[in-house]
Amino acid sequence: MQMKTAITRTGLGPAPVGHPHVKPAKVGILLANLGTPDGTDYWSMWRYLREFLSDKRVIELPRLVWQPILHTFVLTTRPQKSGANYRTIWNNEKDESPLRTITREQVEALRERLADQPEVVVEYGMRYGSPSIATAVAQLQEQGADRIVYFPLYPQYSATTTATANDQLFRALMKLRNMPATRTVPAYYDEPAYIEALAHSVEAHLAALDFEPEMILASYHGIPKRYFEAGDPYHCHCHKTTRLLRERLGYDDKRLITTFQSLFGKAEWIKPYTAATVEKLAHEGVKRIAIINPGFSADCIETLEEIAGEVRDEFIEAGGEKFAHIPCLNASEGGMNLIEALVRREMAGWA
Repeated sequence: MQMKTAITRTGLGPAPVGHPHVKPAKVGILLANLGTPDGTDYWSMWRYLREFLSDKRVIELPRLVWQPILHTFVLTTRPQKSGANYRTIWNNEKDESPLRTITREQVEALRERLADQPEVVVEYGMRYGSPSIATAVAQLQEQGADRIVYFPLYPQYSATTTATANDQLFRALMKLRNMPATRTVPAYYDEPAYIEALAHSVEAHLAALDFEPEMILASYHGIPKRYFEAGDPYHCHCHKTTRLLRERLGYDDKRLITTFQSLFGKAEWIKPYTAATVEKLAHEGVKRIAIINPGFSADCIETLEEIAGEVRDEFIEAGGEKFAHIPCLNASEGGMNLIEALVRREMAGWA
């Protein structure tokens, strides 16, 4: 009877004498988010903003035009202002931004949920700042990962987020001699598990309020209008997320609306703008609103300082009375159910 040799990920049989040690093959899961400065001081902010605002996917102006503006005007004033904003939300206990704290919590929770897969290892990296994507890839390889599922934590696709996160992974891989096989998780703006997680979060947080909002805003990070006109699908993805969430909650199109925040520069961005909308609503007599940020997987400067801080103040100053910010999914049960489901699906056949 002829015996068949089993082919495994580690090869056939024992290694030859003198062969370098080969670690048992692992599947690496790499969660990626936007990034964070290492501190709120001037130079920490300067380094972070320089990397972020030098990204050609984020600022599409010719470098000969943009770089003098960036170094002459933006980086001489913005680090102080951004540092002051970060200080209002900084995790002083861990001396880090909430985004880094929450992303680490997501990684730790995912490790626990994948405990039934001993061949799987999980790390995280940031597109800007630290830990870098390249550092995270090295950590995964050190643990034996020869295959990587790369998960940019952006529900809606944009060249300014998902694409540049993928770019950074590929740059890291291009420098490796022993390059791992890689899969990238696609945008999940219409995934049923995502919509359900958002809906449950809305229902739970509204039930805990001492008032009922007259309107709810789904506020997404904006992009310049010309990016949308050039073919970026982000605007459409955001509106579809809101529509599906509206349908799941049983709201009409006046109860839950889409707006865009975090404008930068003088160019026109996709509308309606969140800040202008809440001011208009207050002037029209709307007294109670809530805002959710479906485009952010973790609370950060844009949600905690901008929405829960600046936009709240603008609404109250314009005549509003009650304001609620619905937190991002973060490492909540619903948020982790979503991340786990997508990770398990995308690593099918590998683990």
